Amino acid sequence: MTVSEIKKGKYRHFKGNEYEVIGTARHSETLEEMVVYKALYGDGDIWVRPLSMWSETVIKDGVEYKRFTYIGE
Repeated sequence: MTVSEIKKGKYRHFKGNEYEVIGTARHSETLEEMVVYKALYGDGDIWVRPLSMWSETVIKDGVEYKRFTYIGE
């Protein structure tokens, strides 16, 4: 997956919380592609996560899930 394939909008984390992708960026030293997103709960903290982690799958209780699933705008 590339940065251009990341849609802005709401996503659900496999653990249940919702987030909003507000953009993408590159790390200033390594040029690693990052996803910039905001928590849609609590204080609405803003986070960054490497694109490679954003788009990976994880296994929980023996079931494979996308780490983040797009749920709309």
